[in-house]
Amino acid sequence: MSSTLPRFHSLRVADLRRETPDAVSIAFEVPEALRPLYGFKPGQYLTLRRDFDGEEVRRSYSICSGPDDGELRIAVKRVEGGSFSGWCNTALRAGDALEVMVPTGRFGIVPEPEAARLHLGFAAGSGITPILSIIRFLLAREKRSRFFLFYGNRNAADMLFREALEELKDRFLDRFSVFHVLSQEEQDLPILNGRLDGEKVRLLLRHLVPAAGVDHAFLCGPAGMSEDVAATLRELGIPEERVHVERFVSAFDGRPRRAAVPKPAPDAPPAHSAALIVDGKRREVPVAEGEAVLDAALRAGMDLPYACKGGMCSTCRARVVEGTVEMEANYSLEPWEIEAGYVLTCQARPTSARVVIDYDQM
Repeated sequence: MSSTLPRFHSLRVADLRRETPDAVSIAFEVPEALRPLYGFKPGQYLTLRRDFDGEEVRRSYSICSGPDDGELRIAVKRVEGGSFSGWCNTALRAGDALEVMVPTGRFGIVPEPEAARLHLGFAAGSGITPILSIIRFLLAREKRSRFFLFYGNRNAADMLFREALEELKDRFLDRFSVFHVLSQEEQDLPILNGRLDGEKVRLLLRHLVPAAGVDHAFLCGPAGMSEDVAATLRELGIPEERVHVERFVSAFDGRPRRAAVPKPAPDAPPAHSAALIVDGKRREVPVAEGEAVLDAALRAGMDLPYACKGGMCSTCRARVVEGTVEMEANYSLEPWEIEAGYVLTCQARPTSARVVIDYDQM
C-alpha cells in the first residue's frame, strides 16, 4: 500500500527575500520528481524541521504564493525567543537544504468560476500570509467576484507584502480593496486607527461593506483576534460555516512543549494501549495515564505526522475507530469531524483501556 501520510523531503532554498526588517520570505526549489507532492491549495502551510542543539524542532509556516505563481514560497516573521524564526531570518541562505513536509492544511474554499461572490479577509501581522495566497487564487479563478481585505498592523513598517497587495489592487482595480488598520500610527481616516478587533470590524462593516452580502470571510492572526472577529461576524449574520479561521500557534516557536505525565513504576503495566494503523499496518503502543497518543507513539519510535503539538494545525489528525479518548484542546477540527470520530492525536488522551486509531483515514 502506498503511503497516505504527509512526509518530509529535503528541499533547497532557491531564494530569500527580505520583506520587512524582521521577516523574510523563502522560496524552495522543488525537484521535478517531487512536484506532484508539493502542489498546494491556497491557505495551506509547510512544516519545516531542524535540529537545534541536538533536539528536533518543527515549525509550520503558511504558503504566501498562489498555486498559479510557479513557485513555493513561505514567509517567516522573527518572534521573541523563537529559535526557528530567528535562524531563518539571520542564518539561512540560498542553496541551503531544509527538511520540508508536503503541504497540509484545510484553510480555504473551492473556487466557483462562474460565481459573483463577495469575500472578506481579516488579517493581523503575519496572518496575511495564507490570506494573500487565497486572494490571489480567488481573484484569478472567480472573474466576477470581489474581495475586501482588512489588514491590521502596528504601523506601516510592519506590513508584510505591502507592495504585493498594491500590485493586486492595481491589477484588480474594480474587484479588490485593501484597508490598513494601524494601532500605533495615526491615519487620516479615524475608522482605520486602532486594533483590528470585533468592535472595529463592526464599525468597518457598518460603513464600508454590508455584512448581509458577504459570501465568505477568511480570518488569520493571533487567536484572541481571530475568535473575537469570528464571533462578531456570526453576530452580524454571516453563517458559521462561511467564516473560515486559521489560528496561529503561540508566538513563541522554540522547543516543542511537553505535557507533564506522571512517570509509571518500572514494573507497572501500562494504563492504556493504543493500536495505531499506519499505511495498512497495525502497531500496538503502551500509553501512560494522562499521556497523549502522539507522545506515546513518538516515544515508541514511530514516525508520525505532527507540527504544532498545540491543537492548532491538525497535521496529526486521525480517526478513532475503537475505544474512547478525550482531547485537552481543539482549535482546528470542525464539529462534524469530531462527530465522525476524528481527533488531534497530540491532544488525545485515552479514557478506555484500549483504543484503535486509524491514520489512514486522515
